[in-house]
Amino acid sequence: MIVVTGGAGFIGSNLVAALEDSGRRDIVVCDWLGSDDKWRNIAKRDLADLIVPEALSGFLDSRRGSIEAIFHMGAISATTETDADLIVRTNIDLPQRLWHWCAENNVPLIYASSAATYGDGAAGFLDDDSPAGLTRLQPLNPYGWSKLAFDRRV
Repeated sequence: MIVVTGGAGFIGSNLVAALEDSGRRDIVVCDWLGSDDKWRNIAKRDLADLIVPEALSGFLDSRRGSIEAIFHMGAISATTETDADLIVRTNIDLPQRLWHWCAENNVPLIYASSAATYGDGAAGFLDDDSPAGLTRLQPLNPYGWSKLAFDRRV
C-alpha cells in the first residue's frame, strides 16, 4: 500500500495518476477536499481509501506492516496564509510525526520541499543540503519558513 498525503492537490494528484498508470491499485490519499473543485483531481482514480489528515496516525497504526511507502505532498501551500500556528501543525508537526513513524517502521518517506525556502534569492538559489547551507536561506512567508524548518529537521 502507498499513502500519498496531499493526494488531491495538483502535484499529489498527478503523482497518484502516475502510480495508478504504472499499475498500482493500493493507493491511499490523505487530504482535505474542502468546498472547491479539488475533488475533481482524484475523481477518476480508483483509490483504496481516502482519509482526512486528522485520521492519518490511526490509519497508519492500523495498517502497520502493509504500507510500502509514504509520499508526503500535503501542506498548507498558500503563501498568503497568516495563521502561523495552523501552518506549524500542518507543515512541521505532521511531517515530523510521519518521519518518526516511517523511521520506526522502516517505511520510505518521500516528501516535497519548496522553492519558497529560498526567499527572494538574495542568499542565492543553491544549497548543499548541509545544515549550514540551509541556515543561509531566507524565506519570505510562513509557508516558506515552515518548509525550511522541516528540511532542517530531516
